[in-house]
Amino acid sequence: MSSSNKQAGSLNEKAGISSPEITNASAISQIKNKRRQQPSAEELISGVLASNRTALSRAITLIESTNPEHTEKANEVIKGCLPYANQSIRIGITGVPGVGKSTFIEAFGTFLTQLGKKVAVLAVDPSSSLSHGSILGDKTRMEELVKDENAFIRPSASGETLGGVARKTRESIILCEAAGFDTIIIETVGVGQSETAVHSMVDFFLLLKISGAGDELQGIKRGIMEMADAIVINKADGDNIKKANLAKIEFNRALHLFPSKKSTWQPKVTTCSAITKDGISEVWETISQYFEITHKNGFFQEKRKEQNQFWMMETIEEKLKSNFYNQPEIISQLEQIKKAVQNNEISPFAAAQLLLEKYKKM
Repeated sequence: MSSSNKQAGSLNEKAGISSPEITNASAISQIKNKRRQQPSAEELISGVLASNRTALSRAITLIESTNPEHTEKANEVIKGCLPYANQSIRIGITGVPGVGKSTFIEAFGTFLTQLGKKVAVLAVDPSSSLSHGSILGDKTRMEELVKDENAFIRPSASGETLGGVARKTRESIILCEAAGFDTIIIETVGVGQSETAVHSMVDFFLLLKISGAGDELQGIKRGIMEMADAIVINKADGDNIKKANLAKIEFNRALHLFPSKKSTWQPKVTTCSAITKDGISEVWETISQYFEITHKNGFFQEKRKEQNQFWMMETIEEKLKSNFYNQPEIISQLEQIKKAVQNNEISPFAAAQLLLEKYKKM
């Protein structure tokens, strides 16, 4: 295949651009020194409010940092951005690996930007339990959306959080809203315990499914379906159209067996193809109907209040846990007590109580 026939992508070098043979050592040194300089909290806040992508990315990196020295500065940035937040709609998207989440989000996000929306995608990549590394490949998979000037894609590592919800996703939402993004999409790793956490930070919860995978009903937990505000059967194209329509009927039957939601909203099932873009506009129509209903009956505002309270309690628990494990006396004795537990010299419960008693006296 000739180079002219190759599809241009985000990983391909543009024609006519090549590395210079001679580089300016002084210029390189200046760039490196500038990168080492950390902007102040005030500079980050003003940059985020000015919709500066670099400032937004650096601010998110700051709040994701586990370095205790960054906590105060991160809190200052969040505090400065908070008055300008809460002006968006938040959509959580989940589904088993292979359902086509990234492809769907690219098609859906592009559709929204064409409507004049500003879309931020917070994608959570799974971290290895062994190396703790993540691929963070969402920008590569969404190569058209990443070039859209009205879109911002931020992949984050899940770290040690349950099921793949990034530890600071909640704060990242605030920063994206302050930067002027009116539609926030949160992509989870897959169906699991992470869905509960995502559900607690979004306004609309969308479950992606595929037909013909043997999981129309039996392969999905009832709890996930009960949380879903809509089920979208993806890959409804080609030979899969008939299967997708049959799956739609089955899911509609199942949803009517669940108790009514506090929002009074009746979850809907639609089909779409992220490849051909068929059904994408219907998905947005469903979401728009949901927001119209929940704004009128006050459920939208009430849910936001409950979520704020929930995240206050979650933060307290997180801070207590972090403070406990960072105490020098706990650090010095933890390994010794762990070995005692392993050797059955002390029960796990008694060991935990011993450490907690020490913590209380500090």
